[in-house]
Amino acid sequence: MASRERSVHVEAFAPPGDFNEQLYRALKQSPWWMISIAVHVLLFVVSALLGTETGRTPLAKLVAIEMSPVADPAVPEPLDDPETEPLVDTDVQAVEPRIVETPETAEKPETDNNLDTNDVYGHVLDGKASGDFDGMANSATIGTAGGWRGGGFGPGGGRDRKGGKRGTRETERAVDDALRWLAAHQSPDGAWEAEGFGRWCDGKPVSVGPDGAGKATYDVGVSGLALLAFLGAGYTQRSEGPYGDVVRRGLRWMVNTQDAEGCFGARSSGHFVYNHAIAALAVVEAYGMTGSTMLKNPAQKGLDFIALARNPYFAWRYGVKPGDNDTSVTGWMMMALKSAKLVVESDVAAGRPGSLQFDADAFDGIRAWIEKMTDPDTGRVGYQQRGSGPARPTELVDRFPADRSESMTAVGVLARVFLGENPRTSDAIQKGAKLMADRLPTWDPVGGGTDMYYWYYATLALYQVGGAPWKAWDAAMKPAIVDSQRRDGDACGSKGSWDPIDPWSGDGGRVYATAVNAMCLEVYYRYGRVFGTK
Repeated sequence: MASRERSVHVEAFAPPGDFNEQLYRALKQSPWWMISIAVHVLLFVVSALLGTETGRTPLAKLVAIEMSPVADPAVPEPLDDPETEPLVDTDVQAVEPRIVETPETAEKPETDNNLDTNDVYGHVLDGKASGDFDGMANSATIGTAGGWRGGGFGPGGGRDRKGGKRGTRETERAVDDALRWLAAHQSPDGAWEAEGFGRWCDGKPVSVGPDGAGKATYDVGVSGLALLAFLGAGYTQRSEGPYGDVVRRGLRWMVNTQDAEGCFGARSSGHFVYNHAIAALAVVEAYGMTGSTMLKNPAQKGLDFIALARNPYFAWRYGVKPGDNDTSVTGWMMMALKSAKLVVESDVAAGRPGSLQFDADAFDGIRAWIEKMTDPDTGRVGYQQRGSGPARPTELVDRFPADRSESMTAVGVLARVFLGENPRTSDAIQKGAKLMADRLPTWDPVGGGTDMYYWYYATLALYQVGGAPWKAWDAAMKPAIVDSQRRDGDACGSKGSWDPIDPWSGDGGRVYATAVNAMCLEVYYRYGRVFGTK
C-alpha cells in the first residue's frame, strides 16, 4: 500500500508528455552556458572511468601471480645500454606494502591487486630506504632479500650507488649486468634451466647460446637462486618494468612445481632437498617482501615440508627423515627458517594476524648439529664429520682440494650468528672467521681454488662478524668476482655472467654461478649486522 501511494505521489508531480518531449523542452528553455557545463561534466566523468591518474598503471594492466602456466607470457624489454645508464635508483622499484585482512578485503578474490597501499610492511612510501643500512640494526635481515624492519629493504632497494660502505660503482654495475643476463635467459615458462638456458634469449628460442650447462635435475634450485638474486636487489613481482614480470613468472613457475606435501620440485634423486630448500627460501622471501596472498599458502606448505623432512633432534640430509645429517643441506634449510622467523616477528610487532608457522624446535637441532661438527681447537666445521671440511664430487676430489675451501666453516659461523651467538665473544666464531680470512677468494680456473658456494656463505658470515676478517675478505672478493665477470658479447650471450668453474658448476651451470656471485655483491645493502659490529 505504501509503495502504491508513493507511486501516485510521484506521478502527480510529473509534467505531461513522454521523456523525450520533457528533455527537449528543458534543453530548449536552458541557457547555453548551462548546456556547456553539463557537456563538460559528462566528458570528465567518462574520461575518469576510462583513464587513470597520471603516472599510475590502470588496474586492468596489473597482472597478479596466477597458479596455472601462461601459454604466451610477456617478454621483458631489453634494458638500456649499461655503458650509458646513469648510476641512480631509477630502476629499483618500491615494494608495495602489505594489507591486514578485514571482512571487507577478505571477500575480494585473492590477487595482488587487492593489497592496500596504506599499511606499510617494513617499508616507507617516500622513496627512502627503511632499516639501518650501516649495519647497526638490532636484528638482521636474513635470507637473501630482506624487506623487514631492522636492516632490510625499503623502496629503492636500499642500494647506495654512490659507492663507499655499501658497494662501489663497479660492484653495482656487475650486479646490474648479472640481472640483465639472468632475465635474458629465463625460459618462456618462467624457469631458469640449468642445462638448457642457452636455448633462450629474451624469451625467444635461439640456435646457439652461451656454454656452461648444468644438470636439468637442478632446475628448481637454480631458478630459486635466480629469483633470490632479483629479490636481493629489491625487485619483486610487483615491481614496474621488465624485472617485475621476470620475478612474477619465476614465482608462478616455482609455485606450480609444489606437490601436495609442500615439496618444491620432483623427488627424482636424494638431492631434491637442495632444490626444495632454495625454492622455499625464495618463496618465503617474496612473501615477506610483499605479503602477497597468492604466496602465503605456498610459503607455508614449503615450511611444513621442511619440518616434515627434518631428523628428530637434529637436522637434514637427503630425503625425508633419512636418519643422517649434513651441514650443507642444513645451511639452506636454516636460511629459509630464519627468514620465516623474521616474517613472524615483523607480523607480531605490527599486530598482523595469521602469520606463517614454522618448526621453532628446528633451531635447537641446527645448533646441536653445528656444535657436533665444529672442531673446538681449530673452529673448522665438517660436512658429516667433526672438523673434516667440505665435501667434493667424487670425480673432482683431486681437481678441487678440500683444503682450499672453508665452505662448511662459513655455514657454521653464519648459523651461530643467526642463532644468537655474539661474534665478539664467541670463540668458535672467531676461530672460524680466522680460517676464512686465511682462505680468501681468488679466481683460479686452473688450480681449483675457486669455490663460489664457499664465497656465498663466507661473504654473509664475515659481513656479520665484521672487523679485520671482513675487511680482508671484502678487499679480495671484489676483484675476484667483479674482474672475472664476462664482458664480451651481449646479455643474450655471456656478457654479465660468470664462467662455471667451481666444484658445483657441473650441477648448477652458468645460471648457478651468475646468481650466486651476484648475491655476494649484494651483501652491502641486503643485510644488517645482528650485533651491531663495526
